[in-house]
Amino acid sequence: MDTTEKLIVCGGCNAKLGPGKLENILKDLHQKEKPDVMVDFETTDDAAIIKVNDDTAIIQTIDFFTSMVSDPYLFGKIAATNALSDIWAMGGSVVSALNVVCFPQEMNQDILKKILQGGLEKVNEAGGFLAGGHSIQDQRPKYGLSVNGIVDPKKIWKNDTCQLGDDLILTKPLGVGIITSAYGVDAVGEDAFDNAVDSMTTLNKYAADIIRDYPISACTDVTGFGLLGHLNEFLDDKYTAVLDSTNIPILPSAYECAGDLLTTGGGERNREFLKGKIDFTFDDIGLEEVLFDPQTSGGLLFSIDPKYTNDVLNKLNTLDLRSSCIGHVVEKEDQEIIVK
Repeated sequence: MDTTEKLIVCGGCNAKLGPGKLENILKDLHQKEKPDVMVDFETTDDAAIIKVNDDTAIIQTIDFFTSMVSDPYLFGKIAATNALSDIWAMGGSVVSALNVVCFPQEMNQDILKKILQGGLEKVNEAGGFLAGGHSIQDQRPKYGLSVNGIVDPKKIWKNDTCQLGDDLILTKPLGVGIITSAYGVDAVGEDAFDNAVDSMTTLNKYAADIIRDYPISACTDVTGFGLLGHLNEFLDDKYTAVLDSTNIPILPSAYECAGDLLTTGGGERNREFLKGKIDFTFDDIGLEEVLFDPQTSGGLLFSIDPKYTNDVLNKLNTLDLRSSCIGHVVEKEDQEIIVK
């Protein structure tokens, strides 16, 4: 690719504000309750849900960021895949999307065209319709989508309703933040980077289509707050999660890079926010960094009664990316998450 058609690598979900900052801001923002609003930002869930009637509710979400790859077409695909994911994390189906674009006036316009092409392809793959969008001039390219979906109001998946005794299942491997950062400084090769790209451009639609046939207790997608940050929201200070480190799927080379401290600023923000809430029962800095690592377009994390675990995993593992039961929900202990 011509160097004039490359993007500066500086973002993805690693560019998100830290969870602590958002929590402090949002706790003071309150609005008048409306009976048709079923989910809003006060529950820190993945999207808003507004009831239309007894059979239909609208899901509304937005996500955009700076690029974590230099290829604009690839950036468009990743950013769109990431934004669309919130719809499936709530149990819904994608209906429509709007582009959200920030782009420098003086930059090669072919770059923007490639970004938009990548995004359009993923919206089409999701079964949605790209209805337009909004753009502004900015110093650095940013891209994402505002997405609308629909869901049965009786079948909404929320991120804070896991049940005691549930198994925890993750549908994508961890480590994309570490891999893309390491690739940017030539610390990993093309194979490792390609594995991360395959994960980031795989729609969570396919996993959601499988698990919607089961009684899911809770669901979220793992993005900028890392596995541990999103699991912290998942437990809602009501339970403790015990994780089995040997079952956590990790991208090839991510663990080694993390052990060499090729990590991200977002991971350090996640670690700081969760201080005192995690009990690592053994000393392994590489594993710790992977679990704190911000994921761009990460997998679904859901909880389910253990009697369904083997069956749902057998079906999920017909897909290209490996899903795994990574732990279970127990009575509340001193630490919110225990890693064994």
